[in-house]
Parts: sequence; structure tokens; C-alpha cells
Amino acid sequence: MRVDKYLWSVRYYKTRSKATDAAKKGRIRVNDSIVKPARDVYPGDIIQLRKDQIEYKVEVLDLPDGRVGNKIVSLYRLDRTPQENFDAKKLIALNQDYYRIKGEGRPTKKDRRDLTNVLNQEEEE
Repeated sequence: MRVDKYLWSVRYYKTRSKATDAAKKGRIRVNDSIVKPARDVYPGDIIQLRKDQIEYKVEVLDLPDGRVGNKIVSLYRLDRTPQENFDAKKLIALNQDYYRIKGEGRPTKKDRRDLTNVLNQEEEE
């Protein structure tokens, strides 16, 4: 089975074309080598993919006939992604929230003045 079709069928990508695009951009590796979308995968292969700033590591257990339901995905793949990868994603999200709350838009003129005053006070000290 093609690697893009496999990743679509075990629900890592919402559409097969997104899986194909990821493979074309070099975000998918099979057994530590960058692959094209048409590369076949077999049980026992280790797939590494980068999606949403997380490096997933997946072992192929079996090949499904088509897209499978969420409840039986575990029959076809074994997720070996380290927990640190998910923790790093949470830290990135917290880091972005620190600067501006989502939905506030661009900084206003008052925000810019306040920021300039704070930076000037730090330089004087």
C-alpha cells in the first residue's frame, strides 16, 4: 500500500491529497529515508512524519483495505511518538499566548507606547 494512502487510512491526514503533499515536501520518512508518496509500506516499517509541529513515529502493524474507523485504528498502527514531542507543542502554544491573547488583533498605538516605555526603563537601569 502506498505511504500516502496508508497515512490517510489510519487517520493521520484528513485527505489523501494532504498526505501526498506532505510526502512531496519531505515531511514523511520510512525507515529513516525521505520517501515519495507512491512508496509502498509493509508491516514492520517505521514511519516518521512531521505534522502540526510534532514529530510522530508510527510502526505499521497491518495494512487496511480502506479508511478505517477511529476505534480500530490501533489494529493497523502502533504509535511510538515520545511524550516529549507533545509536551513541546504545549510549550509552544503557551509561549504564543504569553505575548498576545488570541483574537486581540494588532497592537494599538497605546500598546506600542506602553511597550516602548517598558523597554526604555529597562535600558536606563
